[in-house]
Amino acid sequence: MLPGIGVFGTGAIAKVLVPFLREKGFPVEAIWGVTLQEAEVAAKELKIPFFTNKIDDVLLKKNVSLVFIVCAPNLHAQISVKALGIGKHVVCDKPAGLCQAEALKMVRAAQYYPTLISIVNHSLRFLPAFSHMRKCIQEGYLGNPDELTLIDVRVQMGPLTGDNYNWLCDDTMGGGTLTLVGSHVIDLVSFLTGQKVVKVHGVLRTFVEETSKVNGIRKITAPDFCTFQLQMDKGLLVTATLNNHLPGPCFNQEIYVCSKKGYLVVKGGDLHGKLHKVNGKIVEDDGKKHHDKEEVIYVDVEDLSCASSVVPKPYIKGLCKMISALKEAFLPVKEQMDWVKEPVKAAATFEDGQRVQATMEALRQSNEDGCWTSVQLLTEPPDPNPALSAAVRRTAISLQ
Repeated sequence: MLPGIGVFGTGAIAKVLVPFLREKGFPVEAIWGVTLQEAEVAAKELKIPFFTNKIDDVLLKKNVSLVFIVCAPNLHAQISVKALGIGKHVVCDKPAGLCQAEALKMVRAAQYYPTLISIVNHSLRFLPAFSHMRKCIQEGYLGNPDELTLIDVRVQMGPLTGDNYNWLCDDTMGGGTLTLVGSHVIDLVSFLTGQKVVKVHGVLRTFVEETSKVNGIRKITAPDFCTFQLQMDKGLLVTATLNNHLPGPCFNQEIYVCSKKGYLVVKGGDLHGKLHKVNGKIVEDDGKKHHDKEEVIYVDVEDLSCASSVVPKPYIKGLCKMISALKEAFLPVKEQMDWVKEPVKAAATFEDGQRVQATMEALRQSNEDGCWTSVQLLTEPPDPNPALSAAVRRTAISLQ
């Protein structure tokens, strides 16, 4: 028996998510919107029996056992922590909260309730091309996985802001290409290589501050262009360029993984690879001959039943595969809250979400300072009032 689903959010991802959950057999029991009207419109459109603008109303429903959080990032930590606290499984959209402190709260809650599913929707991990790429890297297609030299990422797409001014337009609210696309890239690099980011250098720019629909007193502050370098802990260098200046719903994504032996590349949803000639000869590896041309390793021929004009195809396809994995996790067990870990072991944990947040914070700092910045992972919640704490400590010392 598959668990009942509660959906937080009424945007483009929710509209893709709900039909696919139903297709896989999950009953969608409730939806939450910022306003009651928003929730009602979405509930009618998606044929969901219960709608509300109160978070607790969804969480306390008995027939909701798994929540999908696809609303604005400022609510991700609050809903995740509450949901885990009352025994609900959680799938949270990227990013994990608005900052590292929020991500840390999510990590602590997940550690406190280890029997519950708690994953971040970094859906590219489930895209078959990247699963195959990771397997090729681990099996030594490019030589020793610790000796990879470079990962080069290029993403070109249309604007991320809509017709109305909302959180997508505001950098501090989680909008912009670094948070919405860069977070996937940062997570994917660690997933493919098993390496952690130690230092970063980044440039963020907001070139389009007004559109025909968003103008006047409000300006767009979310970056529509960013380029960054990541230094990984085993010497690998990552370069990424993310650009939101293409017209309409265009999406081009190329990710090259290089070593001294050759390279692997995912273009869209297909995986190709090429090994270099050594002294003009074709390389022989384990008895296999690799010709001096790009070979096709995996071609994605599967058509989407859940396509969206707003959300890029690879992210949608990855999300669909992740839901299939969740179904496999719940299906073998009789109790509604039990699950099997194996199908979803590739998913990003809340710890992974915090690492991505730490990397993005370092990138923003690097953009301000104009220099390489080390990634600092929070282990304790930051002091909400350092001046008061210092005064209390001084008082305690003077009383001794």
